[in-house]
Amino acid sequence: MSWGTELWDQFDNLDKHTQWGIDFLERYAKFVKERLDIEQNYAKQLRNLVKKYCPKRSKDEEPRFTSCLSFYSVLNELNDYAGQREVVAEEMAHKVYGELMRYSQDLKAERKHHLQEGRKAQQHLDHCWKQMDNSKRKFERECKEAEKSQISYDRLDNDINATKSEVEKAKAQFYLRTHMADESKNEYAAQLQNFNAEQWKHFNNVIPHTFKNLQDMDDRRTVKLGETYRSFAEAERRVIPIVSKCLEGMVSAAKAVDMRRDSAIVVESFKSGFEPPGDFPFEDFSQNLSRTGSDATISNTPKGDRDRDRDGAPGSRTDPKHPMSRPKNKLWLFGKKPKAPSLEDFSHLPPEQRRKRLQQRIDELGKELQKEMDQRDALNKMKDVYEKNPQMGDPSSLQPKISETMCNMEKLRSEIHKNETWLSEVEGKQSSRGDRRHSADNHHHTPQGRESPEGSYTDDTSQEHHAPPQRTSPPKPGQPNPELHEFDDEFDDDDPLPVIGHCKALYSFDGQNEGTLVMADDEVLYIIEEDKGDGWTRARKQSGEEGYVPTSYVEITMERNSKGS
Repeated sequence: MSWGTELWDQFDNLDKHTQWGIDFLERYAKFVKERLDIEQNYAKQLRNLVKKYCPKRSKDEEPRFTSCLSFYSVLNELNDYAGQREVVAEEMAHKVYGELMRYSQDLKAERKHHLQEGRKAQQHLDHCWKQMDNSKRKFERECKEAEKSQISYDRLDNDINATKSEVEKAKAQFYLRTHMADESKNEYAAQLQNFNAEQWKHFNNVIPHTFKNLQDMDDRRTVKLGETYRSFAEAERRVIPIVSKCLEGMVSAAKAVDMRRDSAIVVESFKSGFEPPGDFPFEDFSQNLSRTGSDATISNTPKGDRDRDRDGAPGSRTDPKHPMSRPKNKLWLFGKKPKAPSLEDFSHLPPEQRRKRLQQRIDELGKELQKEMDQRDALNKMKDVYEKNPQMGDPSSLQPKISETMCNMEKLRSEIHKNETWLSEVEGKQSSRGDRRHSADNHHHTPQGRESPEGSYTDDTSQEHHAPPQRTSPPKPGQPNPELHEFDDEFDDDDPLPVIGHCKALYSFDGQNEGTLVMADDEVLYIIEEDKGDGWTRARKQSGEEGYVPTSYVEITMERNSKGS
């Protein structure tokens, strides 16, 4: 339907309608702007989230568990998904929001031009109507004046008392008014004809043309809205394939989680190579008691054990006074494992972990050695080229670099040899422990291997359940680590530790390391903390000085009321 023919008299309403159309278009543009802002903020928050939970460590320190690797894959896919949200926001910004704002400015300018043309035509028609109306009013006035002059002339012409000059004057006035009325009539007729012509032109040509332009403009606005609706949806549809791939990648990452592999990695990472501690022997304290009728009330020893004692087979539990009454392989099941100082040969680590770290270092040194060898070969080739073609360079200028490379190679070979020696030592101990383990299966009470406070394995037989028969100084245990008892010290208070026993020094000890206590041969000390499996006992002198002494250097006697403290 045409606005020009159907709405010829609705100029003001069409003015309001076209303004509403532009306002609606700008409102939709504002909606798109807020939507793309949401997309941009969403993408930014996703990227920040991924950055927050991405590993900040080097690749060598990253965990190898499939659950962790899958989580990192999910983060990577989520980062790609955030990128697609940014693509959606960019598409909406350029192809929808930007296009709508440019089109809105064009519509405003076009609407203003068409409305100005319509208002100009309306003003021209109004001007013609005013001219026609003025001529009409003038014609009306002249006719009334002519009628008055005619009445005055007729009255004087019929009056016998009127003079001739008065009659002639009234007649002349009548003729003048009649002539002026005729002229006004002609002018009015001309203005009326002109107005009718302009009015027909206005409502049949000018207004339909103006309204048609406004209708075309409004139709284009409607079409543009439909196109931007489609572009709005297409911006989402175009990223659906890539978003689907991101989601498929997340699903694949979820399927890659393998609990068996993770469990194997845990075993491989923390396997120490130590053997479990042996059984505690039974300690019979009733051997020196006289047997009376109230024997059952004195001893709580099971009947079977008492029978074996009478038969000459006393329990094999060691004397509580002996320094090795506790196993040396301390199991850190529920507490915080103390940190040991890092050593170059990794002797602070358990055997299996030490072997892995040494093998890893040997591989790294081998790679560095191969690089130096490749550099040496390249320098030698370059030197040969310079010798054959002196104009290309001086061969002697390469000699310092070649010498430096050879020196680096020798250092690396020395490091590799040193680490291979340590590795052979570890592998030899592991094989010997395997032999002893088979022997322990046949002899259940054979003493197990010991663990130094740094965690390395030792075969020292002087640390068994019986004190050495000679007074030669036994090997010292690993140096006490100030952090070794940090877990137990968390529960200490400011009060001094109570005395739980006493000990007699079997050998002198110089106590050169920090935290140790100097003691002389046969010196008596107070025990304030038992050996926790690291080869060290905490003692206090009579002067009040406290520190650690080697457990194998003293003979310990525990107070009965403090047993098990």
